[in-house]
Amino acid sequence: MRHIGILLFDGVEELDAFGPWEVLANWTLNHPDDGWAVSFLSRDGAPVRAAKGLVLDAHHSFPDAPHMQVLIHPGGQGTRVLMRDPDHLAWVRAQRESVPLMTSVCTGALVYAAAGLLTGRPATTHWESLELLASLDRTIQMQPMERFVDDGDVITSAGVSAGIDMALHLVARLAGVDRARTVRRDIQYDPQPTV
Repeated sequence: MRHIGILLFDGVEELDAFGPWEVLANWTLNHPDDGWAVSFLSRDGAPVRAAKGLVLDAHHSFPDAPHMQVLIHPGGQGTRVLMRDPDHLAWVRAQRESVPLMTSVCTGALVYAAAGLLTGRPATTHWESLELLASLDRTIQMQPMERFVDDGDVITSAGVSAGIDMALHLVARLAGVDRARTVRRDIQYDPQPTV
């Protein structure tokens, strides 16, 4: 079983985590023969308080999490602490050494930039944090108009709901476009803004 881990931390933006979760859980639960699983992890496995007050429980702590083929680092106000936390940045760099595909949603890209993962790469983040992302590493090739940017072994996505698009792209990349279309139909995702 290949594993996708979604990181939880205090101040995580709820939809940054749950948008990808909805897509990936629908896929992995309804199509187990594809051989993938998804779960949440937090540093110590304890619950976290998300950005808008929702308390979220993790399946795993960092030490007991299964080996991941994909890591999703969500954004939220908590990233402002994590991007300056030497222990967290060291953990992210360690994951870069063993996890084949590192992805981020929204301001999760700030943490990746602070850890040195985005040097010389195209990337995006939430529109309000584009200048901050650029200031962290002037070599980042900013892609402000993209919902997500796939640069091979690193994928970044724009703010909040863009994580759903990125997760559907992940399904297409890992299991094929037809599977991603099936998941998109299942979750009735057809973004057509009404305002």
